[in-house]
This record gives sequence, structure tokens and C-alpha cells, in this order.
Amino acid sequence: MVYPFSAVVGMDDMRLALLLNAVSPAVGGVLVRGEKGTAKSTAVRALAAVLPPVAVVAGCRFGCDPAAPDPACPDGPHPTDSPAATRAARLVELPVGASEDRLVGSLDIERALTEGVKSFEPGLLAAAHRGVLYVDEVNLLHDHLVDLLLDAAALGRAYVEREGVSVQHAARFLLVGTMNPEEGELRPQLLDRFGLTVEVAAPREPGLRAEVVRRRFAADADPDGFSARWAGEETALADRIAAARELLPRVVLGDGALSQVTAVCAAFGVDGLRADIVTARAAIAHAAWSGRTEVTEDDVRVAARLALPHRRRRNPFDAPGLDEDTLEQALDDARPDEPEPDPEDTPPEGEGGPADDSPDDGGTPEQGAGDGAGPDEQAGPAEGGPGGDQQPTTAPRGDAADPDAPRAEAAPAPEQPAVAPDEAFRARRLEVPGIGDGVAGRRSKARSERGRVVGSRRPEGTVTRLHLVDTVLAAAPHQLARGRSGPGLRLAREDLRQADLEGREGNLVLFVVDASGSMGSRTRMAAVKGAVLSLLTDAYQRRDKVGLITFRGADAVLALPPTWSVEAAAARLTDLPTGGRSPIAAGLLRAHETLRVERVRDPRRRPLLVVVTDGRATGERGTDHLRQAHRAAGLLQAAGTASVVVDCESGYVRLGLAQTLGAHLGAQTLRLEELGAQQLVSTVKAAA
Repeated sequence: MVYPFSAVVGMDDMRLALLLNAVSPAVGGVLVRGEKGTAKSTAVRALAAVLPPVAVVAGCRFGCDPAAPDPACPDGPHPTDSPAATRAARLVELPVGASEDRLVGSLDIERALTEGVKSFEPGLLAAAHRGVLYVDEVNLLHDHLVDLLLDAAALGRAYVEREGVSVQHAARFLLVGTMNPEEGELRPQLLDRFGLTVEVAAPREPGLRAEVVRRRFAADADPDGFSARWAGEETALADRIAAARELLPRVVLGDGALSQVTAVCAAFGVDGLRADIVTARAAIAHAAWSGRTEVTEDDVRVAARLALPHRRRRNPFDAPGLDEDTLEQALDDARPDEPEPDPEDTPPEGEGGPADDSPDDGGTPEQGAGDGAGPDEQAGPAEGGPGGDQQPTTAPRGDAADPDAPRAEAAPAPEQPAVAPDEAFRARRLEVPGIGDGVAGRRSKARSERGRVVGSRRPEGTVTRLHLVDTVLAAAPHQLARGRSGPGLRLAREDLRQADLEGREGNLVLFVVDASGSMGSRTRMAAVKGAVLSLLTDAYQRRDKVGLITFRGADAVLALPPTWSVEAAAARLTDLPTGGRSPIAAGLLRAHETLRVERVRDPRRRPLLVVVTDGRATGERGTDHLRQAHRAAGLLQAAGTASVVVDCESGYVRLGLAQTLGAHLGAQTLRLEELGAQQLVSTVKAAA
């Protein structure tokens, strides 16, 4: 059973964004972001049922329109009198683990070379033509597949290139992606390619939540009866979509509305001009959906709220959204000037004219009610006078504090409030040595399906990437035996060579951050957080999985289990309190256990351990904490964990403890100030 679109409770923005794209697929698709269990997939699957049916050329695998068949269709050319058939609009789902050939289609390279036959098997893009292409968990899809998907959506065509053999076909579809931000974000470049985006969340009103449960139970108990009860609304919705599509070519975007579109985009400082184009198209679609032939200010307002939130982000950790005051101000500034009133229509003084504007309480307009500050607002700064936000502190500052002093034994150092991180910078790239075989990313070298050719091998199964030169060289010695008499080359199956490609993979970057009192002043902790935030930004851009372990006081805490949500790691880091002792051994042991579990869960993803500390291991008296830390480091080195130590020690006198810890880890040690991108690539030394 497909749940009726009209029966979805609430989610007004999501439903409107989907309907606008149904009216005008040129808007560019919808990205639905939200927590799990918010009917994202249910609404998308229900949309296809209310789309108008499509007429296709009978027998065409690419869904050509009989009225205007694609002249480049691989199943064509279709004559103008080709028999036609009518079918429902398709909903095609792209699985996260799909290959490039499954998405765009594939050529039979072997038949093309040996028999000269161009045999093409259509992919999901062909199946979705003139329908809906749905990608659940689009943020987990490989980047190169997302690029291909969005290129096809923008161009309306799919291209397949294989060793000089080229096939293309029409691919116009409504693209819908859903994602849970907790599992990681899309890169800003990919976010920008989606026309509209909406944020969804479960309703907080008990009455709405009860209605959701009530309808879900009714649908499960009697699917046919439930669908029948909503059939009228579904039919009306389908008719309205069809009417809006017919009206769409007649909708006019006037100069005034266009000025408001561009003013709003400029006010939010979005990059490029795609935002202006998408907002204009969405406003036109909204006008058609509302039954109007001219775009109004309300259409522009609705379109901006859907088209701009994901385009105003300036760094990966900015939350999407729009400031309503800025939106309204931009619309007001671009609103056409109203004509001057006729003086004859101005009422005389004493009858509502300008002289009758004094407030009732006798005060001046500047002192009218609501304009002045109340008693609380007239007060000075916060309690404590100027600089009231500064709090006195009795904790010692600098590296001179000894956490092992008797005073600390009697009363442990108090926890300091969280320190805001310094501004992030462009971090250098840290690599895991060797060649991996993990998922596509942008950090370490790996064997992959995309990248530069580094060699060839005999194929195991279907040839997907032919190494043409090595294939010819393999076939050359056998030409006489095969009876070649002309200039042609005789090829056999055993001559074919599959190209080996070297690309980049994503890694698991596990941060182990020292938050103890030995890290010194709040200024230095702010610098440490800024450096780690920079590395997190780099991990986000390189499609890495990240985790965060912090240690202070008596133990280490897995603050964030390995996840794709770099935003969650940044939030935990920003809110991290400091103070107390430095249980480095506990932090390293927790990292060892975390990586052991992750190797079982995701064996292909190679880890990179980043330890941020000054190397001062402290704790209860009577224990050699430094030796314990070195033993824990030895466990990680024995496991072959690639590591890097970020030395946070400062001051004129340096003990070099972080350098020693790095030696026990078999790691490269970098000073905090060396994390910038002056040297863009730094390969981590592998453990022996």
C-alpha cells in the first residue's frame, strides 16, 4: 500500500516543496532534512501517486514522449506516428550502495570491441525519466554519484562514455533526496545544486501526534478502505497539479517581482546566481499552484524561504535557516514605490491630518508608549557593572600549576567553564600511509573506481574500465595465429585488461583531546579548540568519519562515537569543559577499544588517530602515569594504528613529553602552530 499524500499530517513546508517541483521540475528538486521517523520517505513515495499519467512511445525503454521524441534516444529514432501508450508516473529509488553503471547505465565493452555492437543497458536515470527519482540518505551516497545525479538533473540528459563509445538520452525527472543530519552533511557545493530544501521535525503538539498514530493504525488495519476514504482528496490534488502545469507557461514574472527576487538573494549574500534563478522558478511555480498568472510578493516570500536557507551557509557548521527580519526588509526595499497621494485627497488639520498625530498620554512621539525602555531595559550592564560578564576566578593560570601538589589532593581543581574556540583555519592534510581499499573520499590513497590509471589486470567478470593500450599489447602477439589478413585487430576475451585506478578514500579520524588543567590558560585552550575545529572542517570536506574522546580528571569519555556528523563533533568540542588531572593512559586505552570495535563494524575504513595533548600525564600519587601512557601508546602502535600527536606545550621551558609520547605511538608529532596549510600534505608515519 502507498500511503495517501493527502493523509500526511502537518509537514506543510515539505509537502509544498514537493508539489512545487511536481508543477515545475525545472525548480531543481527537493532536499528534505530531518530527524528519523518524520514521514520523509512516506511523503515522497506518496507523491508519485498524485502525479498525472504520462504518454510514452510504446516499447521505448527510455520513456520518450510521442509528441516530442528524443532524437538521440538509443532506442530511436522514433517516427512521428509511433504507437503510444499511457502509464503512471514512476517512482525510482536509488540505493545508497548503487554503482555508477547502475545509475547511468552501462555499455557492453566486450561486445563493442569484439563484435562492433553498441549494446547499452539503461540505468536508473532512464527509468526515472518523466517521473520521480528518490534518493534516501543522500548524504551517505558517494560524492561522484551525487555529482552525476545532479548534473543529469540540471542538464536533463544522461551521458555514458566508455573508451570512445558515447551514448546519451533524455533524463528529466523530479529529484528528491532525504537525509538525517545526524549522519553527516552534504558538501556545500552539492547542497547548492538542490533547488529547494526543507527542515522537518515531528510535531510537538500532542493532538497532532495522536492524529498521526490514529491514521497510521487505520491504514495498517484496512489499507484498501483507508485509501478509498482519501481517494477524493487524492484526485483533487492530481487535478490541481495538472491544472498548474497547464497554467505555468502563462505565468509572468514582472520586473517588480524580479527585483524582489534579486534583492532578497543579495541581502543574504549567497554565492553565485543559481539562487536567483531557482527562487524565480519557485516563485513562478507557486503562482501557478495558486492559480495566478502573475508572480506576487507572497510568491517571492514563499520561494525564498524554500530556496535560500541551505545557500546562506558560510562554513560547514552553520545551521541552515533564514532571518525573517532580513527577508522582510529586503522585500520592503525592493517593493515598487507607491504613487504620491493627491493633495486634494488629504484631510484638513483636525480631521485625522498630520496635526492630529500627538499621542494620547501627552508625551512627544519619541517618548510614546512602546518606544522607550522600561525600568529593566534602562538599567546599565549586567550585575557587576561594566564588564559584568567577566567572572572572577581563583584557579591558577599558566603551566606553573602542579596538579600533584598537596592542595590538589585535598580538593581537586574546580571545573572551568567551556572556552570558545579560536577562529578555524585551513588545516594541512594528514594521510594514512599505504594504499587502502575503503569507501570513496578525499584523504588517503586507495584503490577505487575513479582516479588515475596506475596499471591493469585480467578482469574478473564484466569489464567496467578497459585499459585500451594493455589490451592491444596483449592481443598483438596472437594476430598471426588468429589468421589476421587485414588492418583490423582480432581480439579475444583473454586479451581484455581491466584498468586499475588509484583514487582517494575517506578515513575514520578519531580525536583524543586533553581537556585537563595541565593544558594551561584559557587562551591556550581556545587555540587548541580552534585547531581541532579546523581539523574537523578538513575531515568534513574529505568525507571522513569522525569520533571524539576527551580525557580529564580521573577518566576518559567517548564524547562522540564514530559518526559522519562532523557538526555533532564540533558542538561537543565547543561545549567541552576543562580542568583537573591528565589521564593520558585512560584516553589512549579508550581509543584502542573504540578502534577495535570499529574495525569489526567497518573493516575497510582505515583509522587515523589524532592525539591533542601537552604530554603531561598526571593523576593520583604513587603511580607512574607517564609509563602507563607509554604502555597504552605501545598497544596502539602494535595494532598498526596510524597516529599523529599535536603538541600543545607552550612556554620558554619545554619538556618534550608530547614528542616522547609520539615516539611510543610510532607517530608524527606536530606543534600546534604547524597545523596550518603551509605544507598541504603530511603523511603520518606508520607503526612498525
